[in-house]
Amino acid sequence: MKTVLTTGANKGIGFETAMQLAQLDYFVYLGCRDKENGMEAIQKLLDLGITNVESIQIDVTNIISVRQARQILEAKVSSLEILINNAGIVGSLLQDLSICSLENLRWIFETNFFGVIQTTQEFLPLLKKSGQSSIINVSSEVGSLAAMSVPGGNPSRDKFHAYGSSKTALNAFTVLLANELRESGISVNSVTPGHTATDLNQFKGTKSVEQGATPIVTLAAQNIPGITAKFFKDSGETSW
Repeated sequence: MKTVLTTGANKGIGFETAMQLAQLDYFVYLGCRDKENGMEAIQKLLDLGITNVESIQIDVTNIISVRQARQILEAKVSSLEILINNAGIVGSLLQDLSICSLENLRWIFETNFFGVIQTTQEFLPLLKKSGQSSIINVSSEVGSLAAMSVPGGNPSRDKFHAYGSSKTALNAFTVLLANELRESGISVNSVTPGHTATDLNQFKGTKSVEQGATPIVTLAAQNIPGITAKFFKDSGETSW
């Protein structure tokens, strides 16, 4: 049974992604910052008859927590097939970069960018042991430079400059890491769930969590060798 670790998995898109992958017979480790929330998420899945799941406490912004999570997983499995970097925050508004506080900007980047990097670095040895593995970075269309280059094209997008810039940086990390690992058998891609109704946007999104998780699950399940350094949405590849 292939193993998956997804961060930020106790709720929203992360939880739905974990559930859908478990239903596809992956063994899914739900990375959760809060231990109690993780246990509650596991209980919800057990109540649905889904038993191939387990919670691991991990705060992606805390390197000690990330290392402890890696050590716990190493004691349980010999390799990791899929790492889904889903944990993320939107930060506080206002986010216009002419007025956004550096405290807010750093807070957002600490989770959405640096957290992803240090989590990926810690789990790379386990990913390399699987022979063919996949890193999926959950990004957003608000991080697309192509989309941002059209002023006023999406009014809702224009509210999240700081959040969007963190996802742009994440996309750059995706491409650079993919190129670095191209000969290793590890694919690295970004995927946007779309405007999904979660607590990230006060549940104002236009897609359900089931719909938002679909492109992530599809990319994880396909894991086609050679498909790397790309950005996907529910309808297929999209523009950086």
